[in-house]
Amino acid sequence: MAEKVLMKGNEAIAESAIRAGCRFFFGYPITPQTELAAYMAKRMPKEGGTYLQAESEVAAINMVYGASAAGARVMTSSSSPGVSLKSEGVSYIAGADLPCLIINIERGGPGLGSIQPSQSDYWQATRALGHGDFQMVVYAPSTVQEMADLAYGAFDIADKYRTPVMILGDGMLGQMMEPVELPEPRTELPEKPWATTGHGNKREKNIANSLYLVAEELEKTNFERFERYEVIKANEQMSEEVDCEDADIIVVAFGASSRIARSAVRAAREEGIKAGLFRPITLWPFPTDALKATVGKAKAYLSVEMNMGQMVDDVRLVVEGAAPVDFYGRTGGVIPTPAEVLDKIRQINEGLGE
Repeated sequence: MAEKVLMKGNEAIAESAIRAGCRFFFGYPITPQTELAAYMAKRMPKEGGTYLQAESEVAAINMVYGASAAGARVMTSSSSPGVSLKSEGVSYIAGADLPCLIINIERGGPGLGSIQPSQSDYWQATRALGHGDFQMVVYAPSTVQEMADLAYGAFDIADKYRTPVMILGDGMLGQMMEPVELPEPRTELPEKPWATTGHGNKREKNIANSLYLVAEELEKTNFERFERYEVIKANEQMSEEVDCEDADIIVVAFGASSRIARSAVRAAREEGIKAGLFRPITLWPFPTDALKATVGKAKAYLSVEMNMGQMVDDVRLVVEGAAPVDFYGRTGGVIPTPAEVLDKIRQINEGLGE
């Protein structure tokens, strides 16, 4: 077994990205993700890579566009309002079918909000990270180890489907330290025959572009892109289930909230309440198939989030009224406690007995 090292979540993402072959990082400092950029600033030059603190978030995401178009593995990171500033560039990247990794270590909002942890960018990440018709793969790690693992694999998914990928974490995961087993450095990367690397008159020139002046051409491209999204939906759903087989109440939670929910579910079981945890790891594609398998067996669902209620919409779409779906959340950077979630589970359980 490889030796484990103690790392912050932000640093684990950065190191894993480098080991995955990322050699270009463009970003701009914002709490609570600044350690990620600082780590890249130290490590990239030693790996023959490029770290550049751009003049703004807008500049950074457009630098990502350029590096990706040239075939590089490239990453940017920010936190909530900074990601909003990147949204136009993200849409351009998706429209040009370019792979990259985008990190959002969320803070409280809306507006400048707070620098405390939050999960209030779920809608942004899964519904509207930019204008137009597109989606992107979104991962929600719950441990520092998972932050490292998902960052490492995200580049492969981005290259495979030629799509931007996001890791949606939060300030708690970004700042906490845990033992991490880091992946082995990549020695080979996939070829990218579509990249704009110069053709020497040996092939047709490649163009990275998201502009279509003929409506029918853009429509055809969008249709083709959404066919690819259906393949992603079929093959890339990820989730974790804990004690869901016989659960009357299934608690659905992602990221940092799932750590809290896991403790509450364990405590509920000790009290004789049949509770289980369903943890989406991919927020898009949402793990519909696995959650659907619990419908008809579970008597109630509880979505636990650090926001005013966002993922709960996706849970309700899957359950389709077959059982009640309740919500418990704290917002503004306030983190729910296991005791609070346990109280909510008790309330739901009492209602089942009526």
